[in-house]
Amino acid sequence: MSNRTFTKEQVASMAEYIENAELNVHDIPKVTNDYPDMTFGDAYDVQWEIRRRKEARGNKVVGMKMGLTSWAKMAQMGVDTPVYGFLADYFSVPDGGEVDTSELIHPKIEAEVAFVTKAPLKGPGCHIGDVLAATDFVIPAVEVIDSRYENFKFALISVVADNASSTRFITGGRIAKVEDVDLKTLGVVVEINGEVVELGAGAAVLGHPASSVAMLANMLAERGEHIPAGTFIMTGGITAAVAVKKGDNVTVRYQDLGTVSARFV
Repeated sequence: MSNRTFTKEQVASMAEYIENAELNVHDIPKVTNDYPDMTFGDAYDVQWEIRRRKEARGNKVVGMKMGLTSWAKMAQMGVDTPVYGFLADYFSVPDGGEVDTSELIHPKIEAEVAFVTKAPLKGPGCHIGDVLAATDFVIPAVEVIDSRYENFKFALISVVADNASSTRFITGGRIAKVEDVDLKTLGVVVEINGEVVELGAGAAVLGHPASSVAMLANMLAERGEHIPAGTFIMTGGITAAVAVKKGDNVTVRYQDLGTVSARFV
């Protein structure tokens, strides 16, 4: 992560370029086209600069999200860790609410489970036991991802710089204590306009969604950061991402944890 090729000025200008694609709702070619030597260190510098830009404008960071959280996907991409991004306040959509597609480029949804911490988590060496001990509760969450890159085609380093395609999220259903739900076998069904389009179980997320939180703590430690108490963390897709469009009604059913729904308008 420490290898870097960008100057501060390059980080700032790329952050502005990528964030403008989000704010102005237009797609861009993947940034690694122009910077083939760009590293993950560079990409996270860009992401943290986008975060700084949003906070400077008065937006608040309300959580974190993990992506690429399946061993198979990681192997396919030739990496040994997932990727993370941040969630800004305006990404949040209430359960049953509306997602404005005019603000998005080519949205997709994935069903996830979110953790809310009651104690800080610090890497390196953070493990699933630490995470379970530090968890206040878990809650269903549906993530809307929207890569700013043309045709959703990208290299992973480009994704990191684009805040891991984060754009909107919907939380709802019922909260549960971690000891009251088997997150490995937790079943999830995704319906669009009443038709089942995806299903999965919690084990799809690194064997157990708490592993995703531990990896986040360990990745943040490389930048001298940690997960504070009270952090909302989306752990990654239990299901594959499904494209959605204006007019779609999405309902995600979680075994024992209720449903989360939204309309795309």
